[in-house]
Amino acid sequence: MADMRKLVRMLNELDEDMVQCVRCGMCQAVCPLYAETGREADVARGKLVLVENLSKEILKDPRAVKERLDKCLLCGSCEAACPSGVKVLEVFLKARAIITGYLGLSPVKKAIFRGFLSNPDRFDGLLKWMARIQGPFSRNVNETLGSSCARFMSPVIGDRHYLPIAAAAWHKKGRRDFQHPKGEGIKVAFYPGCLVDKVLPRVADAAMKVFEYHQVDVFVPDQIPCCGIPALASGDRQTFEHLVEKNLDIFEKVPFDYLITPCATCTATIVKLWPMMTDLLPEATRDRVQALSEKTRDINEFLVSVLNVGTAEMPADPGRSVTYHDPCHLRKSLGIIDQPRTLIKAAGSRKLVEMKDPERCCGMGGSFNLQHYETSRKIGEKKLNCIAATGADTVATGCPACMLQITDLLSHAGLSVSVRHPVEIYAEAIGNI
Repeated sequence: MADMRKLVRMLNELDEDMVQCVRCGMCQAVCPLYAETGREADVARGKLVLVENLSKEILKDPRAVKERLDKCLLCGSCEAACPSGVKVLEVFLKARAIITGYLGLSPVKKAIFRGFLSNPDRFDGLLKWMARIQGPFSRNVNETLGSSCARFMSPVIGDRHYLPIAAAAWHKKGRRDFQHPKGEGIKVAFYPGCLVDKVLPRVADAAMKVFEYHQVDVFVPDQIPCCGIPALASGDRQTFEHLVEKNLDIFEKVPFDYLITPCATCTATIVKLWPMMTDLLPEATRDRVQALSEKTRDINEFLVSVLNVGTAEMPADPGRSVTYHDPCHLRKSLGIIDQPRTLIKAAGSRKLVEMKDPERCCGMGGSFNLQHYETSRKIGEKKLNCIAATGADTVATGCPACMLQITDLLSHAGLSVSVRHPVEIYAEAIGNI
């Protein structure tokens, strides 16, 4: 009972945020999960009631409440639409951390997060080993998309169509110091994020080409820890805080103007979640977090809003078109909407055709896709239909996780539509000048 009382006390600290929910139901209208299941426990309002009832000991099953909390895309649609301004994501993430601290991590997650994710060199080594053995177990299914599927039934991969793991982490070859440490001009530290670093290195290569074209001096460290969002989403605050501090130690070694990342999720995590979820760390650490957070920019925002990219570099090819999917973490968390579109238009090589509901969640949700793949795919089918209806030969998005989800959807549908990051499209255009 003592432990349960401690859990209740910690959850009561969230009361001030939870009480703002007036149960209006606006979250129902925008929640992609609720649209699929129709279950009250799958929408923000229902989850908040569960947490509140657990904090008041009306419910006494924290494991069941955690199961409902974990079934969430963390897309932020509910928070963006909430007329009462409820900090839904903050409540959910803190409640997950509190309940996970009470129940403990599962042995599998503990091995993954604390055994590998918290140790970047060990994590790189694991994925390098997986890249070596993936060939015999995979077969190509779509040449345009570069997607593969498992040759044999796999409890982990299932029916997914996926992009193969790169032979080596991109940062191992992309490592560089500033070429003009005391010279003029903009200096950026580049943070590719795990998916770009290990699955989509072509996005990082495109970023380097663009930086060189605009004479931006770049620093890439020889070790790039995860931003911590997988651990945080699972309630593992210990691993999350450990990864935050490792990143701080690495990126504080050199002076730079901006920390640039091509990953929508990494950007939102560093800009919003790091300051939000390091509130229990010492004040000096929180100050360091705030300083790095304020320097962090999404690459689309940086190129358009800082470097003023906006004029078409190449004449448009009328036979080629691209449509754009808004990642939840860019549009809903950071308000970045126009900049990726401006970058695509600046490339000028494809006509931009807007899809219906570009802000609709693709259904990925990171670990949500791993735990609830069939539901994730059903949510994504609505996005697939929106993409297909445009007739575009390319779909662009600023989130590597969305790129993987959309690749899976298109591949299953047998569609030969390429999936690109806006920076890839822009880099391709300037490469032809």
